[in-house]
Amino acid sequence: MKPGGDEKSGYVHMPVLLHEVMQALNIQAEGIYVDCTFGRGGHSKMILQQLADNGRLFAIDRDPAAIDSLLNEFYQDPRFSLEKDRFSKLLEFTRKHRINGRVAGILLDLGVSSPQLDDAERGFGFRNQAALDMRMDNSSGMTAAEWVNSASEDEITNTLRDYGEEKFAKRIARAIVETRKDERIESTTRLAELIAKAVPVHEKEKHPATRSFQAIRIRINEELDELRTVLVQALEVLEHKGRLVVISFHSLEDRIVKRFMRDHSRGDNYPPDIPVTADQLHPKLKIINKAVYPTEDEIRKNPRARSAVLRTAERIRE
Repeated sequence: MKPGGDEKSGYVHMPVLLHEVMQALNIQAEGIYVDCTFGRGGHSKMILQQLADNGRLFAIDRDPAAIDSLLNEFYQDPRFSLEKDRFSKLLEFTRKHRINGRVAGILLDLGVSSPQLDDAERGFGFRNQAALDMRMDNSSGMTAAEWVNSASEDEITNTLRDYGEEKFAKRIARAIVETRKDERIESTTRLAELIAKAVPVHEKEKHPATRSFQAIRIRINEELDELRTVLVQALEVLEHKGRLVVISFHSLEDRIVKRFMRDHSRGDNYPPDIPVTADQLHPKLKIINKAVYPTEDEIRKNPRARSAVLRTAERIRE
């Protein structure tokens, strides 16, 4: 989950790891950058402050509310462009703007934003009653309610186990299937209620529906597939020494990012008994520093930043 803000809700915009992200991007004043998760523009605003008149920032976001919230300062800046789309369309996007292979930095701030989570009508949370939606782009695609009321018991079990790491996945899936025989599960609170009853052991200070809601959200938005796709595309989009900067908020995302950066920093997968030098392995990335985490001070000011992990890699081209 990525912290953010929304003027309508009164929530103050607090982009996570802001200064660490700027350092990781290693901003070049005349460079071209892509913010693949614009959100409410916290990171984008800081990037623009460091760009010269001929620098460019392109931004992408799949949430119509993010597009609608765009502030005048962005609209009026000729260095900035924003488009509504999935970030898995990065390669298509960069080709359209003729910047493929010329991008100095890509930022991915993964997960659901605070404005999305705090808006009960979006159906991401379970504290307030709302339609069970969970779509990041709520103008298209299957809602969480449609999926919950149609998926097989095995599919629900696998989703909760694989995406939510929920150890009571089978119990919860059975409860969902049994409940929907008599009624459609339409609201966030109804789903949370039946999950709570199905889970035999409740963790202290953690709602029993937390992992299941995360898993369903990831499934509805195809978040892990989107991530895998955009990481591969970044290799073609970045210029030599261009930076790939990713903020993850749970272990599934971070595992994918860490493995991707590690594998492409090692290069070609030759058998271990073949004597080759590091250069002959043709690595595509160079890992920049170790994983970065929020400071205690940032977590105190913004508790939703506590699970953030920042990883950075630099593109190597021959």
